[in-house]
Amino acid sequence: MSENPFRLDGKTVLITGAGGGIGRSLVLVFHEAGALVVGADREAGLLDGLPLVRSVLFDQADMAGTRAAVSADIADHGVYDAVVANVGFTRAEHFGMVDDQVWASELNINLNGAYALTDPIITAMGQRGGGALVFISSVNAMAHYGNPAYSAAKAGLVAYAKGIAVERGAEGVRANVVAPGSVRTPAWDHRLAADPTLLDNVLPHYPLGRMVTPVEVANAALFLCSDAASGITGTLLPVDAGLTAGNLRFVDEVLRGK
Repeated sequence: MSENPFRLDGKTVLITGAGGGIGRSLVLVFHEAGALVVGADREAGLLDGLPLVRSVLFDQADMAGTRAAVSADIADHGVYDAVVANVGFTRAEHFGMVDDQVWASELNINLNGAYALTDPIITAMGQRGGGALVFISSVNAMAHYGNPAYSAAKAGLVAYAKGIAVERGAEGVRANVVAPGSVRTPAWDHRLAADPTLLDNVLPHYPLGRMVTPVEVANAALFLCSDAASGITGTLLPVDAGLTAGNLRFVDEVLRGK
């Protein structure tokens, strides 16, 4: 009987932002698939209770510190078989909240830090002869749903992943992107505290009538890191309850007259 291509038994996987809402689900899903998970986040306490083989600590807003931390971990333990670059942050929800400082900060965390993280990893993967990277982007990379600085950074991740796919493919390195829609994580808490009825306005935009769960995002990342996706590179996979398929609210309000 052939091995299950969706399993990652014995494979080492680095997951960044591992202590966050999506990050914790990523860790558990990859662990259940047999992976040896290395968790990365800003503080050790954020990783409490997770089934990790070890942790790596850095603030992705600090490019030099990020590169140094991951390079040291590779030097000590060897390069990972796969990486899920999951860090993301925004608070600037529309252009009225953006200035030069906010723009620079959000691009630095969401895009520049992801480059500093993965650049040494890609080099080491290429020297070894292969590896898989998955970047957790957003539907904001595909169309505008607010959060302009974050959106620009997440769109940059898509271009970066495609560049890796094209230039590093001959070395066996694959790079893909998962683009979640709204995911019910603690990141929504401040919005819902301000307006408890907010979801009444959000959910009608989603054909499935709900947000996606962190586990659904994690399952997509697992697939793209696994041998089941061995022929897939340079792709963007929305996990968005149908948001980017079309405009449900237009259909309901204009055509159906609801």
